[in-house]
Amino acid sequence: MNKPTVDSKSQAKSVYAARKAGSTPMAATPYKGIDLSDVISGQYDAEEAVDAPESEGGKRVLAPQFDSPKLHKVLAQAGMGSRLEMEKLIAEGRISVNNELAHVGQRVQHGDQIKVDGKPLRIRIDPPPARVLAYHKPAGEIVSHDDPQNRPSVFRKLPRLQNGKWQSVGRLDLNTEGLLLFTSSGELANQLMHPRFGLEREYAVRVLGALSKDEKQKLLDGVMLDDGLAQFGSIEDGGGEGSNCWYRVTISEGRNREVRRMMESVGHAVSRLIRIRYGAMVLPHGLRRGAWLELDEADIRSLMRAAGGAERPRPVTELPSRTNRNDRRPRTGGQGRAGTAVPRAKPAAKPNMLPGGSGLPSTESAKPSKSYIGAESFNRLKKAASAPGRGGRGGGRSR
Repeated sequence: MNKPTVDSKSQAKSVYAARKAGSTPMAATPYKGIDLSDVISGQYDAEEAVDAPESEGGKRVLAPQFDSPKLHKVLAQAGMGSRLEMEKLIAEGRISVNNELAHVGQRVQHGDQIKVDGKPLRIRIDPPPARVLAYHKPAGEIVSHDDPQNRPSVFRKLPRLQNGKWQSVGRLDLNTEGLLLFTSSGELANQLMHPRFGLEREYAVRVLGALSKDEKQKLLDGVMLDDGLAQFGSIEDGGGEGSNCWYRVTISEGRNREVRRMMESVGHAVSRLIRIRYGAMVLPHGLRRGAWLELDEADIRSLMRAAGGAERPRPVTELPSRTNRNDRRPRTGGQGRAGTAVPRAKPAAKPNMLPGGSGLPSTESAKPSKSYIGAESFNRLKKAASAPGRGGRGGGRSR
């Protein structure tokens, strides 16, 4: 691989100087995704080389989400009485949550079992909104909670959740670096990984020896692996020195060691592999190896749309005017109640029309658009880091 250029070294020194002055790389770096050219030029490695590892204390805990309603409010909304009456029931010890006596002011959440005088009460509590982390995985970490060999795990670096646990969106093998997404929602994780939506994964891959024209075409048409046919969505030359050749490749599935096995099937061993994009979420400059970034609500909504998640239709507050006097059909909502008109949800977009989808025309480049998912979250961290007396939440290693 090429050595870092003078420009990349000077930029790295300026970033290091800014850190010593009290700011963070995110505050000084504009939002820009890691590109194959950054890897080849050496800038990708130069950013990490000047960033000396810091001593890590206890695990950092994310700020709690205040979406858990108070018990007496939930009971009152269920029609059992006023909030004051419900507080009295709780104080008398007649209410239990998960088989334990409740206390006044207690909050409940999705999945809690509530009983009144020993009888279960069926109520609806909405699940908490999904939280998503973008993590820059270094080589040498495994994506697993349990490992007999006790190797470093990506989950050791992540902040703690108040409830539940992080679920990885796919996996990266031990020696693969780059972007790895985590979410607190199992449903969102499954949607992001489902082959139906074909979210592209983009990699910078270095192999031993240049690919011939026939080998490239074979990889695009599909090669037979042990677990079935596999193919690249695109292959783009990246250059390199000597026998080391870089390529930008895209795939639309997440099978185990798929990129490595495909390259090996045409006789080329992979010496380095970096994931730089997942759908429309890119690995940004300034996010150090072993560091994570929490996505904002707007970015999570974009991610859900990319994964085919249907948004709930908003109820119409005004009744539509009746243009035909003979039209006597009742205006009903989703549960047959008169007086509310609920529009039908729009059909989900086709996979090839989704952001970061795999259905790009063959004449166009496979690079993502400039409307990256993660920009809102990144800009929020920049503002937080530049504000006096404040630091970016989730912008660095676990504290």
